[in-house]
Amino acid sequence: MSFEVDVDRGTVPRALRTRGLEMPWNRVLAAVTGPAHAATALGPWYPQEFQAECVETIPECQDSTTFVFRRTDGAPLAFRAGQYLNIDVPVHGEDAEPVSRSYSLSSAPTSPWTFAVTVRRDGAGLVSSWAHANIRPGMVLDMLGPVGAFHLPDYDRRARYLFLAAGSGITPIMSMIRTIHSLPGQADVCLLYHGASPDRFAFVDELDFLEKADFRVRVVYSLGDRERPSGWGGRVGRISAEMIDAVAPDANGRQVYACGPQGYLERVLDCLPAVGVDDTSVFVENFTGDTATRREYAAELAAATEFAEDLQDAVEESTDLQVPALDVYELAAEDPALAHVEPTVAVDAEARAPVPRTPDAPEGERRVVGAGALTLSFLRSGLDVRIDPEQNILQAARASGVRIGANCQEGMCGSCKVVKLEGDVDMHHQGGIRAREIAAGKFLPCCSTAVTDLVIDA
Repeated sequence: MSFEVDVDRGTVPRALRTRGLEMPWNRVLAAVTGPAHAATALGPWYPQEFQAECVETIPECQDSTTFVFRRTDGAPLAFRAGQYLNIDVPVHGEDAEPVSRSYSLSSAPTSPWTFAVTVRRDGAGLVSSWAHANIRPGMVLDMLGPVGAFHLPDYDRRARYLFLAAGSGITPIMSMIRTIHSLPGQADVCLLYHGASPDRFAFVDELDFLEKADFRVRVVYSLGDRERPSGWGGRVGRISAEMIDAVAPDANGRQVYACGPQGYLERVLDCLPAVGVDDTSVFVENFTGDTATRREYAAELAAATEFAEDLQDAVEESTDLQVPALDVYELAAEDPALAHVEPTVAVDAEARAPVPRTPDAPEGERRVVGAGALTLSFLRSGLDVRIDPEQNILQAARASGVRIGANCQEGMCGSCKVVKLEGDVDMHHQGGIRAREIAAGKFLPCCSTAVTDLVIDA
């Protein structure tokens, strides 16, 4: 047994641990028979649609609340620490179209029977304010997930991390810290957490406890560009190379995970090279992910294919003589590199009915732009755009002056969702749209190309 000297506690024994960190589902993969085979449900292979009931609300700080849920079908929620969910929120009433928002999971996947999202209230925000005022135990919401390539690795022999968080960016980082604390194995975690004021740091009590209870975890707080308040024991100042070097002199030997507002992330990416951190060691939670992030997520979905098919075969074998009581999830893998699992769900008659076509603008008022083999007809804009089949629909629309809101532009967030009245598209999304929405004629132009002429309600 090794020892370390602590000036406050004297000489105390240090716990002996296995080397590195390994997520529990890795062991499940090696066991294909017996009880462990049933545990494949805990493997975070692909996004699913499900309903979840709120079971608890926990105030975290002045403007943040954690909402704890459990799936109504009784299944665990399999995800990787750092991923997020797309949640439908009925802000306009139960009979109106819900508003979809993406929220990072703050709980650990090692306790999968309940899960939590932490929401910061924005006074000008539609959904966050509604959630704080209305989500209570007993409320059931539609969800899709897990989604996202920002997460801890399934196995890490070295497991040395620098976590950088600002504001609500602490949410996925908290999931990572909770996960590491729950697992055996050697790890070295340093968290540098920026907040606007002392009362706006979430999870403070738990972080302080974890720092005392787990020698693998160290936490440093900073207030940014503000005067030091009376009694404040943390740092003051914006993120900088000097601050990172002071907090983690060995930053260049760590994997760095950063999450926060866009301006904060830009400063982080400017600072890290100055302390010797290579781009290959930096992971940023940013919906406009870089090419490496997109490749990683596509690879995850492709790797899920084999396991999902095996699990589907097992389900079919075990239910041949039973009346199916639950929806069955099937894998759509037309393009193996961008395979995505879409659940087979019951669609009501209203959803199956064709979307009524908005009257075309008078022939003389419609404009035609572009040159290509196919036509995108935007009804409300009164514009016909000629494109080639390989052109991205969102990019073609924007280049022609058609306004379609979009955030991630990777098929992950669902913000660009529009109604397709006629025609077919080739869509490779990453969890940003639900099967019932596709059945009702909606699609994501950010990750779609046209197969035929299209009529779009935009």
